[in-house]
Amino acid sequence: MKDNGRSEIYNRARSFQYAFAGWWYVLRTQHNAWIHAVITTAVILLALWLKRPRQEWAILILTFMTVWMAEFMNTAIEALVDMASPEYHPLAKVAKDVAAAAVLLGAIGAVIIGLLLLGPPLWEKVIG
Repeated sequence: MKDNGRSEIYNRARSFQYAFAGWWYVLRTQHNAWIHAVITTAVILLALWLKRPRQEWAILILTFMTVWMAEFMNTAIEALVDMASPEYHPLAKVAKDVAAAAVLLGAIGAVIIGLLLLGPPLWEKVIG
């Protein structure tokens, strides 16, 4: 009889391995991912320095994750479109442009949220 518990653990471990491989692919191949990484790190350090409350941390983390998830999906969509349509096609361009716009929208929202949460306490700490 097959040990389903052991194979289930193995399958879960493999799924994490695939997810981390995807994450590494994005970091290795997407210039904007490095920009996101630098900005994410800077905001985390700034929020630590400003000693922000837990509720604000939750909002910041959700904001980071939104931008990162949009970047991951954008990369996946670009790869699928390139595979399905190696020659130029106007609809392939639309798919890539819309996926990139999703990342841009997330990044703009993240900047606004960052300014709303971190701007006033930073201003107070630096000026006041």
